[in-house]
Amino acid sequence: MPSETKELKDAGLKITLPRVKILQIMESSVKHHLSAEDIYKQLLGNGEEIGLATVYRVLTQFESVNLVQRHFFEEGHSVFEIKRAGHHDHIVCVKCGAIDEFHNEEIEVRQREVASQHGYTLTGHQLNLYGVCPNCHVDVG
Repeated sequence: MPSETKELKDAGLKITLPRVKILQIMESSVKHHLSAEDIYKQLLGNGEEIGLATVYRVLTQFESVNLVQRHFFEEGHSVFEIKRAGHHDHIVCVKCGAIDEFHNEEIEVRQREVASQHGYTLTGHQLNLYGVCPNCHVDVG
């Protein structure tokens, strides 16, 4: 059984061609963070006749069963990534939109300390840093 089919079955989703194709694109993409439009363009490039509305619907279904995580790095624009074991944070280039993932245990410890100081038990978090990536840095004056 292909991994995409197993993942869908394990998530309790019916195995449909659009779901399998979208999951295949997400798992094989060099980019880890894809918009619905990115996925739609790849489907078109592969000769698939799956509409943009279907891509959005499938991604929302994937999100509801924790197969993917949605991020809002730019106002009004969301990207999706396959949900993997282990936590990571993101740094986003404000010029080109490049997204890098990172994990830093010191930051994780400090966040738990801050939550505790305020009487919270931390159940999750998202940390997004914004800056100019090395490729765009040459353009900064």
